Amino acid sequence: MRLLVLFFLVMSVLSVNTFGQRNCGSLEYQKKFAQHETYSTSKSPITDNIAARDTLSDETINIPVVIHVLYNLNEQNISDAQILSQINILNEDYNRLNADATNTPSAFQKYAGKCNIHFCVAKVDPQGRQTKGIVRKYTSKVCFSMNDNMKFANAGGDDAWDSKRYLNIWVCNLQSNVLGYSSLPNDRAELDGVVIQYNAFGNTGSLRPQFNKGRTATHEIGHWMGLLHIWGDNTCGNDYVDDTPPQTYYNGNCPSFPHKSQCSINNNGDMFMNFMDYTNDECMNIFTNGQKNKMRKLFALNGPRNSFLLSNVCDSSNANNIAGPSSNEAANKPVQSVTIFPNPSSSTINMIPVNGYDLNNNTVHILDATGKVLINQKIFSSNRSINISSLKSGLYFLKIGSGSDQKMIKLIKN
Repeated sequence: MRLLVLFFLVMSVLSVNTFGQRNCGSLEYQKKFAQHETYSTSKSPITDNIAARDTLSDETINIPVVIHVLYNLNEQNISDAQILSQINILNEDYNRLNADATNTPSAFQKYAGKCNIHFCVAKVDPQGRQTKGIVRKYTSKVCFSMNDNMKFANAGGDDAWDSKRYLNIWVCNLQSNVLGYSSLPNDRAELDGVVIQYNAFGNTGSLRPQFNKGRTATHEIGHWMGLLHIWGDNTCGNDYVDDTPPQTYYNGNCPSFPHKSQCSINNNGDMFMNFMDYTNDECMNIFTNGQKNKMRKLFALNGPRNSFLLSNVCDSSNANNIAGPSSNEAANKPVQSVTIFPNPSSSTINMIPVNGYDLNNNTVHILDATGKVLINQKIFSSNRSINISSLKSGLYFLKIGSGSDQKMIKLIKN
C-alpha cells in the first residue's frame, strides 16, 4: 500500500512538472534547429543597411506584426478578438502600462524599464495591398515540432512575410507541451519570428489556466529582441544584463517575495517576476532598464533590426488600391465530414472522421424515413461504434452535428 501511495505521489509531481510548468523552446531550438550567426553585443551584427539612421533616445519604435494562424481543428483557429488581445498585452508589457506592474516588489521598482516599443497589426502586405495582418490557413498537420515546418507553405505552414519590415508570429499547435520559441536576431530571414501555442496566446478564448494572460508572447518576443533567460540558461548563469540579479536556475509557478537561491547576492533574492523567467503569467510584470537598453540597441544604426525604423506598413494609407486576399483561407480547407462503415450493415456501424472532423462528444441520431429518431448515441474517441441490430431492414438516415456542421448520411440496414 505504501509503495502504491508513493507511486501516485511521484506521478502527481511529474504531472505538475510536465503540464503546469512553463516550457520555452527557444534555447533547445537555437541549439538544435536554428541556422544563424550567434548574436553578441561584442560584434557588429549583420545588416543590409536598409535604414541609415539611428534611433532617438525617446523614440517610439513601431513593430508591425503579421499573425499566421495555422489550424487543424476549429478550436485552433483563434478569433480576431484573441489576436488583438495579445497585441494590447504586448503594448502594455513593453511600456510598463500593465496593471500588475504595481505587483513588482519595491526593492525592484527602481530597475523597472519602459521600453517605448509599440506593436501594431500590419495594414499593408508585402505586395502593397491592404490587409488585416492576419493570415488563416488550414493545415493537415495535427501538430508542429520546433523544426520550423510551420514557417513554410510546402510543409503545411505559411511562408514568412519580409522579416525586415514585419515581426512574423506563427500561432499553431505545438507538440511536447512547448508554449513557444523564437529565432535569434540574426537568423535566416525565412525563419525569423516567434511561434506560440494557440491556447497560450492573448487573454481571451479557451486558454491554459497558468498561461492565460499573454505573457508567453511577451517572453518569446523578448528572445526575438536578443534577451536571454534571466538565469543565463546555466546554473548561476549570466544573461548579460547588469540590473537583473543572478539566480541559480529558473523559477516556476508563483514564488513569494523574497525568494532567495544559491546565487542570490542580497536579501532581495531572485527577480522571479521578470518576463524572462519561467513563472506563471499572473506572476510576470517587469522588464528592467538593462533589458530595455539591450532590446532597443538592436534597432540602432547597424543593428540587425534597424530596418524596422523605416517600415510604414501599419499605416493603411500606404497601401495601393488593389484588394488583398481574404485573411481566412477556408476555401483551401478540405471539407470535414464523416463516413460510416460498413454500409449496408446488419449489426454494427463504425463512425470514421474525414479531414479532421471532430467526432468526440457529438451525439448521433438515427432516423427513419419519416424523421422519427430511433437511436441516440454519444460518440467518444474510445467508442465510435453504433449497434443497429434492433432496426428492421430498410433505409435510414444518420444525423450528426448541428447548423453548418450538420451531416446527414444514408444508412441501409440489411
